[in-house]
Amino acid sequence: MTTTTTTTTTTGTATGTATRAVTSAAVPGSAGAAAGVPAARPATAAGPAAAAGPATAPGSRIPTGASGPYAASAPGPAMPPSAAAASPASAEPATSAEPAASAEPAAPSPHDPCAHGFLPERPPVRSMIGTWTRLDAMARAAAIAPDREAAVALVERAHRADELSALRQRVSRLSLRNAEAAAMRIAVIAVSCGWCGLDPQAPAAREVADGAFLDLWAAIAHRIDHDQFVALPTLALHNWVPERKPRRHIPIDQLARTEVLVPIVRWAPEGQPLSRLDRLMLAATRLEAHGIWLFRLAETLAGRSPDDSSTPTALRRLVRVQHALRAQLLAEAAELTAAPATPQQRAVLGALAEQGALEPPVLQAAEAVLGIGGRRMGEGRRQMMRRHLPAQHRAWLSAMDRHCAPVRTLAHRGGPDAAVYREAQESLIALRRTYTALVQAAARPTAGPLTAAA
Repeated sequence: MTTTTTTTTTTGTATGTATRAVTSAAVPGSAGAAAGVPAARPATAAGPAAAAGPATAPGSRIPTGASGPYAASAPGPAMPPSAAAASPASAEPATSAEPAASAEPAAPSPHDPCAHGFLPERPPVRSMIGTWTRLDAMARAAAIAPDREAAVALVERAHRADELSALRQRVSRLSLRNAEAAAMRIAVIAVSCGWCGLDPQAPAAREVADGAFLDLWAAIAHRIDHDQFVALPTLALHNWVPERKPRRHIPIDQLARTEVLVPIVRWAPEGQPLSRLDRLMLAATRLEAHGIWLFRLAETLAGRSPDDSSTPTALRRLVRVQHALRAQLLAEAAELTAAPATPQQRAVLGALAEQGALEPPVLQAAEAVLGIGGRRMGEGRRQMMRRHLPAQHRAWLSAMDRHCAPVRTLAHRGGPDAAVYREAQESLIALRRTYTALVQAAARPTAGPLTAAA
């Protein structure tokens, strides 16, 4: 009996000793932890979300100014923003749902203008696959059609072959990126046929355009949540690819600035030099890529007081950016003027200009900051110009209208700060005149140099 009692006591003592060792290892800084025993993972405080710090706090806003994390790079196609934010949480199992959920709000928006302006998040789709190759081929044929009647005949032929209805049934299966690629091809066909000013859902449109094509057009517009997409933002910013694939992933704005760009759907036949319309659309894309700093300066000026010491500094930088954009357009002018142009291409440009559909988004961003557009064309006219942009881009411009209102009060003041503001306005006016001259040079031959018009 005595021996049995002693054995039981010894076993209990050993068990208690082991329990205390494990407990001490679980407490940071305890003797067990110092002895090299692996510490148990805490339930909340040291979880993935806590290790991430303020960047993953729910509702936190990632800095997006000129010195923010987007100044150098943007999320690449290999890891979308949602996956990038979720990867730290999925690396180790969390003990509650809160840490995993808190990582998602910190993911950067794919359409953050400070990340890549109004350029798409990734390079546009070069070639569509499956049944959508028919739309690809139709857009390429319509772009090089000799006149509108030939382009309309292509659409009617596709209608008779039931190709348009087959595509219409597959719109809901498209990813958003492929839907934007399809929208660009729909826009090319629409302007080639002279239908750029139509509302595909209006009954009167069926008296002018093919009904099956209008149904496909309306379905694509619903898929991308953008009704008025037949304009320069779609025809230019979604119709380019680098001539050669870069060796490494680089931000899309840097890709569009540094690489030689070629159109996906050419307005000139294959094997022939790029047309003026091709070069104008590529020039608008490069203008957007070079204008990324303007978007970041707009965010810097948003909400700033006109008496803030950083306001004139940002305005001076804005002047330099606008001068650089104007120099970029002047550099594009020589090649554009020397490029060939057909009557059909000039008709396309004329129709787009008549609809106010040739406005570069970067110029609209500058006007939202400096207020020139609202004073020159009126609020209603300015909103008409913005209707060709996606909803999130229109919302950003409206926010800039509101948040930059204090800075615009410098227009009614005197002194050095007001002089810098007026210089920014004058440089924007010169930039817009240069762009207008470039459009005129693309639409018809001009003997005079571009600088005379600017």
